[in-house]
Amino acid sequence: MSQSVDEVRELFEESHPLMSKVYFVLKAESLVTKVQTHCLDILELLQSCEGLPVELSSASLEHCVQKIKHMGYEKPSAIISKAIKEQVEGNEPSSGIRSEIADLLSLKSNQELLIELVALENLKEDAEQLEKIRDVEYIEEMINLVTHMHDCFIEMKQSQSSNTVPIPPDFCCPLSLELMTDPVIVSSGQTYERGYIRNWIDLGLTVCPKTMQTLVHTNLIPNYTVKALIASWCESNNVNLPDPVKSMIRQEEASLMNHVHSSSEDSMPELENESVELNESGERIVDLGGPAAISPPRNESPGGGGADDGSVEHSHGSNEESSPQVVTGNSSDASGEVMAEAHPAMAATSAAPQTDPHEYSPRFRTRPRNPIWRRPSERFGPRIISSVPETRSDLGEIETQVKKLIDDLSGTSLDTVKNATFELRLLARHDKDIRNVIANCGAINLLIGLLYSPDQNIQENAVTALLNLSINDINKTTIGNSNAIEPLIHVLETGSSEAKENSAATLFSLSVIEENKIKIGRSGAIGPLVDLLGNGTPRGKKDAATALFNLSTFHENKGRIVQAGAVRFLVDLMDPAAGLVDKAVAVLSNLATIPEGRARIGQEGGIPMLVEVVELGSARAKENAAAALLQLCTNSNRFCNMVLHEGAIPPLAALSHTGTPRAKEKAQSLLSFFRNQRHGNGGRR
Repeated sequence: MSQSVDEVRELFEESHPLMSKVYFVLKAESLVTKVQTHCLDILELLQSCEGLPVELSSASLEHCVQKIKHMGYEKPSAIISKAIKEQVEGNEPSSGIRSEIADLLSLKSNQELLIELVALENLKEDAEQLEKIRDVEYIEEMINLVTHMHDCFIEMKQSQSSNTVPIPPDFCCPLSLELMTDPVIVSSGQTYERGYIRNWIDLGLTVCPKTMQTLVHTNLIPNYTVKALIASWCESNNVNLPDPVKSMIRQEEASLMNHVHSSSEDSMPELENESVELNESGERIVDLGGPAAISPPRNESPGGGGADDGSVEHSHGSNEESSPQVVTGNSSDASGEVMAEAHPAMAATSAAPQTDPHEYSPRFRTRPRNPIWRRPSERFGPRIISSVPETRSDLGEIETQVKKLIDDLSGTSLDTVKNATFELRLLARHDKDIRNVIANCGAINLLIGLLYSPDQNIQENAVTALLNLSINDINKTTIGNSNAIEPLIHVLETGSSEAKENSAATLFSLSVIEENKIKIGRSGAIGPLVDLLGNGTPRGKKDAATALFNLSTFHENKGRIVQAGAVRFLVDLMDPAAGLVDKAVAVLSNLATIPEGRARIGQEGGIPMLVEVVELGSARAKENAAAALLQLCTNSNRFCNMVLHEGAIPPLAALSHTGTPRAKEKAQSLLSFFRNQRHGNGGRR
């Protein structure tokens, strides 16, 4: 009891205004529930004792028990969990649930929602550094929920606008959502109203609210070009500029009212016992034990999403016990293709004023776009969940158990085979040594054969076991050499949603080996992967995009991916609502290095989306979008004119100062090419 109370006290002592309210509520409810549970245990113990003082009579103790059991508090965690579940299942949380969460957690303003997103991103980064894969995925779900709430808030504010003339998105401050009167540029290259971004920075927030990039400095550079264009637009449309002082006062009053409302609550929410854990089959369960363990709603070895999203990368090298080694850097070969390398691209360390957009082409005009882009939360690589048991038998005992299970795989009883595949699936997730034991005992060939099983459970267990085994590099080669690819394709074409997801993830894992990329590409796997990309579940699309990226780094596969119709789906997935912008752009960047890829990108309307990514995407997405545009422009005058027509110059100019090293290089090359074009140096058609 004392330990639990200390944990609650520490949580509240460490709380601060900029911490995640969603995460705090989930953790606090679980901790206080532990205290409630211990209280009931103590009361039950006292009830069994004899000779207690009068004040501890049976009646008084029973009164305390009933009082604790029937604490009638609100349960924010239940509402949040329900909203997350709806979103994971592909359904948008209802406006009622969103409003309830906003009221309970005081997430009622644009700034409060953005601060919550920053806090969750920080939590995610901390979990990634500690390699807490379960925590990362569940925090990503929280981010997706708050992102959806923020998008709905933006839409509501736009619908409530009293302006008769639509305001161009470039003229509105992403923080105030109002027409800017004193626009300034921050180090990320984005423009804000001075008072609002200064207030944001003064709160101690050091990230760009729009892109979530770290602000390498807090200098505010006046954006005279935008200011002049806003003044001209106002004059042309007879619109009065808002009073920035009154606007800031309204914001402060709203924040104060929210604070007073939330702090006036004199009751504490009832805490559900909802520390989330995976059970033996990898599904989330309620845990009466620890403080708010966080886990994803996915079976123990999901299939796709592992490295930092948007970085174009693959896993290779030695594998640790919990997940494959993740490579998070990018480079390009002579053809401009994105390749994986061992070092992450460094973030920009300085910013400069934007280049005059009129030097190249007209840009500042109204064009439809998504109002707010944000760094997607998915990881790019396999979602391998490793659950190392607190105690385990020695490897000799495990080997005996594995041999027995392998014998059962060849049995005639369906239930016996089903149980054996399930047990191997669980064992394969434990650690590297156990995976090696399973492989060395000869399980791989038998599991591959069971991919053709007509029993859905057996097929799911077999493919997931193979996915877990493939974490070890030596097993990648063994599985690839054991004629596994065609059976995996069979699962892709005929399996359940989960089986298809994990089959795609297994193909991704195998494709880390260069030889396997060739085999997979030539075996006919690309067509089913593209079908999953276009028609699968959200998780399936993510797994397919991850696998297709790795396959696209082998030149021979690019044409196959284009011919299978992937470009249309990839262009659709550049919509931020899909949550797969970084992955889609990464694949398109590779496909843009071949003529048929460029042609298809142009035909499918990919150019406007790529320009938008350069302006509003994550750092990694901007980098890959710029690389794709460079390929498109330098190989076709028509595409070059389309890019210019979409107003690519200002975001490219900003990227040339603030992007990753590779992004700067691509942006500068494009700007130089545009200058040469303007001076009469024609390009190829």
